[in-house]
Amino acid sequence: MSLVHEIDFGTPASRSEKLVTLTIDGRQVTVPEGTSIMRASMEAGIQVPKLCATDMVDAFGSCRLCLVEVEGRNGTPASCTTPAMNGLVVHTQTERLKQIRKGVMELYISDHPLDCLTCAANGDCELQDMAGAVGLRDVRYGYDGDNHVRARNGGDINMKWMPKDESNPYFTYDPSKCIVCSRCVRACEEVQGTFALTIEGRGFESRVSPGMHEQFLASECVSCGACVQACPTATLTEKSVIEIGQPEHSEVTTCAYCGVGCSFKAEMRGEELVRMVPWKDGKANRGHSCVKGRFAYGYASHKDRILNPMVREKITDPWREVTWEEAFAHVASEFRRIQYQYGKDSIGGITSSRCTNEETFLVQKLIRAGFGNNNVDTCARVCHSPTGYGLGQAFGTSAGTQDFDSVEHTDVVIVIGANPTDGHPVFGSRLKKRLRQGAKLVVIDPRRIDLVKTPHVEAAYHLPLKPGTNVAVMTALAHVIVTEGLFNEAFIRERCDWSEFEDWAAFVAEPQHSPEEIEQFTGVKADLIRGAARLYAKGGNGAIYYGLGVTEHSQGSTTVMAIANLAMATGNIGRPGVGVNPLRGQNNVQGSCDMGSFPHELPGYRHVSDDATRETFEKLWGVKLDNEPGLRIPNMLDAAVDGSFKGIYIQGEDILQSDPDTKHVSAGLAAMECVVVHDLFLNETANYAHVFLPGSTFLEKDGTFTNAERRINRVRKVMSPRNGYADWEVTQKLAQAMGLAWTYAHPSEIMDEIALTTPSFAGVSYDYLEKMGSVQWPCNEANPVGSPIMHVNGFVRGKGKFIRTEYVATDERTGPRFPLLLTTGRILSQYNVGAQTRRTANVTWHAEDLLEIHPHDAEQRGIKEGDWIKLASRSGDTTLRALITDRVAPGVVYTTFHHPDTQANVITTDYSDWATNCPEYKVTAVQVSPSNGPSEWQQEYDDLSKRSRRIAGKLEAAE
Repeated sequence: MSLVHEIDFGTPASRSEKLVTLTIDGRQVTVPEGTSIMRASMEAGIQVPKLCATDMVDAFGSCRLCLVEVEGRNGTPASCTTPAMNGLVVHTQTERLKQIRKGVMELYISDHPLDCLTCAANGDCELQDMAGAVGLRDVRYGYDGDNHVRARNGGDINMKWMPKDESNPYFTYDPSKCIVCSRCVRACEEVQGTFALTIEGRGFESRVSPGMHEQFLASECVSCGACVQACPTATLTEKSVIEIGQPEHSEVTTCAYCGVGCSFKAEMRGEELVRMVPWKDGKANRGHSCVKGRFAYGYASHKDRILNPMVREKITDPWREVTWEEAFAHVASEFRRIQYQYGKDSIGGITSSRCTNEETFLVQKLIRAGFGNNNVDTCARVCHSPTGYGLGQAFGTSAGTQDFDSVEHTDVVIVIGANPTDGHPVFGSRLKKRLRQGAKLVVIDPRRIDLVKTPHVEAAYHLPLKPGTNVAVMTALAHVIVTEGLFNEAFIRERCDWSEFEDWAAFVAEPQHSPEEIEQFTGVKADLIRGAARLYAKGGNGAIYYGLGVTEHSQGSTTVMAIANLAMATGNIGRPGVGVNPLRGQNNVQGSCDMGSFPHELPGYRHVSDDATRETFEKLWGVKLDNEPGLRIPNMLDAAVDGSFKGIYIQGEDILQSDPDTKHVSAGLAAMECVVVHDLFLNETANYAHVFLPGSTFLEKDGTFTNAERRINRVRKVMSPRNGYADWEVTQKLAQAMGLAWTYAHPSEIMDEIALTTPSFAGVSYDYLEKMGSVQWPCNEANPVGSPIMHVNGFVRGKGKFIRTEYVATDERTGPRFPLLLTTGRILSQYNVGAQTRRTANVTWHAEDLLEIHPHDAEQRGIKEGDWIKLASRSGDTTLRALITDRVAPGVVYTTFHHPDTQANVITTDYSDWATNCPEYKVTAVQVSPSNGPSEWQQEYDDLSKRSRRIAGKLEAAE
């Protein structure tokens, strides 16, 4: 094994189709027009010395190391800023260039510490490499006089020296080692788009500064790691490298956080992870990362991880550690007993959106072939199930239409119900880059998210709608497009059902759907809606990106269909730069849906009632499959309370914290006789579990994830499972204990079975993924290299379907008792229920959930910044601290759900989407009042958690 090395070409690639040919050091080189001489040289295998250049950012030309000579031209131009042209004759190594480079390098070294042997970057330092490359053997200038290296000069305090900044939990900033190449500043601006870094001072006084001479932690830095990755010296260094040393081998794998699906190099020493470095060839992230994927992997080795199986008879008993064999036998025995006593349909399971495709496939197979029913569901039920239904109805397939590269070709972006800079930060950075290049932005969100106005980005329109009125606003946008004749008739006649369009157009054109009519109950000014509609219809390539602020409503599916209507009406489907793009929340929520995790669908979104589909699986599995849909998660809990559902296998989901109406979830779990939790930690759901099966992290397994753009990416094992088994092995052994003769030796064999039975995956195999890097489904005989863009020549369903989207107000209403509307979301540093990120240094930025409240609402209630407040709804109440901000409108409050201490979902109701049962997290009528601390319910819950986490023989309860 060795490190995965990536070539740094010095400057970004040119996209020009026109080619130019030049001669470099006697070799003819042909490159796209606009390519720098530096990159052309590197592509020919000629490495020009450089320090300020890297291919992740635009050329800068400041270090003066990459100079070349060009025949017929005076001087020594910088190769990074000089474009290749036809007929140029370039020399990269002459006596004159050698002397200049040595002189430049001497100046750098004369103001740089010479502690190379003990420096954390020893062996991975470009300054060190370049000193060797130019042949520097001596420094004539000495180290006396002005410098940034020593704290004292001749006993006097050196005012130019600055101490190391250790404030960031993940990396250090040592100003004494900075060569002011500006790579970190440019990475922060061009790649991340935060503009948190600058160069303060001039000349010899220059140095990198976070913000206005602040520490990194206090600045606007979001800890994405782009500056650390760009730094050519040890100025910015991961603390893990300082502690462990340089890595000696690496594997390319896929991040296990959000649905962007970033590719990383896991760099190792033995079985110890040194750091995660974003992989430039990753087609989802293109070499960028966020704080979670880059740094928040410490949970994998956290002391809270449970490594041994445990059982208990009652949830009031302490846990008892057992062998794997005992655990499997116990689960199999209990599930058989329950089915014998209560019937075949009395047990079921929930698949994980954090586990691999292969593991998810096995869980649904276990339920269908082993349990003999279709009682399987997944977390998509509570997030993007309306996406599956809505897009399936309109387009014929249950997934987004574009790849992430598509955003580079868009002219107008609508972001509705999503907060990409927090929830999908790497995509958010790519989006901001396109917006800085001139694309226009429309934000539809009750809250003023960062994209509304951020450095060098400002939305053309922000539509701050009242929570729960998405359908009305989307239909009003359509009203403007139809009544003003802005629709694309040619596209509609060719690609859609014209009669259905006419019916839909007549519907949206009705006066009650006009922006003026809906303004009174949506709170959005009519001129904003009209302006946004005209911009989307007439502004060129129009793309819509949406998130849980669309789907987690009682009309979630209706809003998805309204979005599809808008895209079809304007012809914004089937080419780069357009499309309908759901931003999936978890790393494999797309894959869990693809793998047949819904109770009515087998893998590939084929209904269980279809005889031919069932026959495919029945022949392969050797069992008869049920042709009736099973129970959804809410139905399972209802049935448990009613006494007919008694056992459940939950892999990698924490439904007690993530699902709505916490009291109902806990009542359902408490009514079951065998709850099996398969996870990394004793999560909140495990409070009600009878069996705990320890899980494995993404670092400890092989498999695949499918991201929000339908991209199937490899997950590669870089260390042995600390619990002894990868999750797919645990499920297989449980199946074997239940009498199923499964004999998979490797996840690749599971993928082969997926490809054999699922048409959209027919061309996928591990060998093919090794060859291609990644592919986007459908990948089959008709689409051998995958499908970056969907519906290119026609919709999957044939003709695109326009569907009427009548606005129906939610049953959740405000009133005198509950006058405010609560909506929920995520924050950058935390992920979902926080089980992983809360066990990392990310808590530095978000140690607790806070309630955002408008100054007007806070003043009316006598609430000040940081006060404890009581948040109450018809379902329950909790307490948390107040954050007073005008990000939210008067009458609207907002919080996150990352911390179980708060349990925000004790507030949310059981209202749900009419088509899919996706909960209405985003609209809850609440009241806010001052409080003295935790509520009675929180105290009771805390006591329950402590009791339920006792482990026999251990002194303390597991956290």
